Amino acid sequence: MNILDIVGAAIGLVFVFSEYKASRWLWPSSLLMAAFYAVINFRIGWFANMGICLYNFGISIYGLLVWRGILRTSRRQDIKTSSREDSKSPRQISSCPARLWPWIIAATGVLTLFFYWLLPLLGESNKPLLDGLSASLGIVGMWMLSQKYWEQWLFWLVSEPILAYIYFSTGYTASAIMYVIYEVFVIMGIIRWKKLSIS
Repeated sequence: MNILDIVGAAIGLVFVFSEYKASRWLWPSSLLMAAFYAVINFRIGWFANMGICLYNFGISIYGLLVWRGILRTSRRQDIKTSSREDSKSPRQISSCPARLWPWIIAATGVLTLFFYWLLPLLGESNKPLLDGLSASLGIVGMWMLSQKYWEQWLFWLVSEPILAYIYFSTGYTASAIMYVIYEVFVIMGIIRWKKLSIS
């Protein structure tokens, strides 16, 4: 273990606990985590994963603005809001609308195939299917998190074991342990967020 690995794992645990609680600290910790893991992936030589960390940095800024009600996104009345809810109020946890699922599944599949094709060309992965799948689940899962859909946890349910294996196999033990702990939070998060969901 090195200090960067340990600090990154510690920030990651703050992130996943904040995500579980749907806390306002989620997005600041996500920004820090993305920055740390961009550096870690750069040092490992996983430049595609570093690019995903940069994506996570950008989507964290977007998510922060959406969650705080500063940036509005269209939900086309899929969620019934009470008369007391102001249009500027923070976003509530909800279910992902059925109309989005074909797009979400298609995006996950296309991204997985894209990374499966790209990673061997970059010489970054001897397991491009696993790397591609974990990357695509992370990209789509982060977008769903920014929309506060409880089903975002289902994407982490699949990706966390893959990431634990990847980091363990490259000697980043603290990060691997972090992803194992994440899997416990994922199960708790599914239960908690589904109960809190307004639709």
